[in-house]
Amino acid sequence: MAAKTWILTGSLENFRATREHGFRVIGMKERRRNLAQQIEPGDRIVFYVTGVQAFGGMIEVTGELYEDRTKIWPGKPGKADPYPWRFETAPVLVLDEERFVPAVELVTDLEHARKWPAEHWTLAFQGQLRAVSDSDAALLEERLRSAAGVRAAA
Repeated sequence: MAAKTWILTGSLENFRATREHGFRVIGMKERRRNLAQQIEPGDRIVFYVTGVQAFGGMIEVTGELYEDRTKIWPGKPGKADPYPWRFETAPVLVLDEERFVPAVELVTDLEHARKWPAEHWTLAFQGQLRAVSDSDAALLEERLRSAAGVRAAA
């Protein structure tokens, strides 16, 4: 089966916590276990950062799903979630915050976002995790590489 690309929605604080861990681990919320079980080594995850409404980077899943409740990510104030469904990962392309790709620049080109009325495009990125089409994955990777000043993979 071909590798999938997923969009993981999270706060800037959670993105920063992931950066502090070298983008070597990612976690899913308690209620996302069924989705997490669909993720496999070789899949890629693109970060959608709420608040700033932008894409911040891409990692590759390098290990199998495991459970760990050690606190890494702050979660929402007053509702700390340990994000227990975890994977070992490796950074593919991670942007500095000032280089994040604004989602508004991509929504008309992303198949996933076109499922919602244009004025409500942010609904496309609610919920923590979703798989995207190969064409959306290619567009996201191309825009992230462009923002980073990196040539596209051959």
